Amino acid sequence: MPSRDESLAIVLSLAVALLIVVLAVIAGTHAGPQPTTEGGPPDPACVEWTDSCVVCARTPEGLACSTPGIACTRAAPRCLRR
Repeated sequence: MPSRDESLAIVLSLAVALLIVVLAVIAGTHAGPQPTTEGGPPDPACVEWTDSCVVCARTPEGLACSTPGIACTRAAPRCLRR
């Protein structure tokens, strides 16, 4: 059976490891690739398009794009809605 000091060291190590993981996830969401409209819509009449990674749409507030997934593979932009 571990001593009180050993148990405390294990708990503190786990807490520090969890804190590092949480901070890495938070930093990753802010520092990750930003959605881009590189290539833009396939034609001017298109209001929603995708490059198989990011979906973008024209809204009354302006352009809105999704966040790319972890394993996205970009393709040529194609129109989803006119």
